[in-house]
Amino acid sequence: MENIIEFQNVSKSFGELKVLNNLNLQVKDGEKLALIGPSGSGKTTILRILMTLESIDDGFVLVNGENLWHEEKNGEIVTASEKHLHDMRDKIGMVFQQFNLFPHLTAIQNVQQPQILIKQRNKSEAKDKAESLFDLVGLGDKMDHYPHQLSGGQQQRVAIARALAMDPKIMLFDEITSALDPELVDEVLTVLHKLASDYETTILTVTHEMNFAREFADRVLFFDGGQIVESGLPSEIFSNPKEVRTKEFLKKFINNIN
Repeated sequence: MENIIEFQNVSKSFGELKVLNNLNLQVKDGEKLALIGPSGSGKTTILRILMTLESIDDGFVLVNGENLWHEEKNGEIVTASEKHLHDMRDKIGMVFQQFNLFPHLTAIQNVQQPQILIKQRNKSEAKDKAESLFDLVGLGDKMDHYPHQLSGGQQQRVAIARALAMDPKIMLFDEITSALDPELVDEVLTVLHKLASDYETTILTVTHEMNFAREFADRVLFFDGGQIVESGLPSEIFSNPKEVRTKEFLKKFINNIN
């Protein structure tokens, strides 16, 4: 399988704080990746860089073989233009901790409108696509509800449908259960499991749900201090982590880590 995402010696700082430190990362096409680690370790910054919400200070990011934050002009590699960033962003979908639904639109309108405005689909095409995705996320009976009439878990599932409606090659999920009441977490994670099994989309998810990461991911990356401390299969990372820092972190979640 080809790499669909590559970070090559990428660094990113916010003032004096170095959030990513000379990061190298490769993600295979169709791979399901779980990013775990303490707050401030750089996990969400990786997603925001891919979504072009944060720029990079050094290095290169490639998406599907193309430079994300750079482009070639007159034989030289230069900083990417807004048009280039917009074109690249079209390949990527992201679901955030907060649902960010339009309160004045119904659930199905929230999923239809971006397709019409950005993908230039007609209303009928957008409606058909939205309806099929509402079936996927288990909300076929809630399409005409407004966001305030939906639970947090239901709103998050609408947000997932909205992102999928844009046919992204890469899906990014940033702690999407952290704003939910505990009893609503499972319904969202069930949708992600279904998404992983039904779609060949590449998925990166930042999560503190360790059982979900163990079951969902092809590979788990443990981050600390802006670097990948350990990378491996879920069975390796959660049952027999090699690095002391990984063991210390996982002890908070898993009792049988030695």
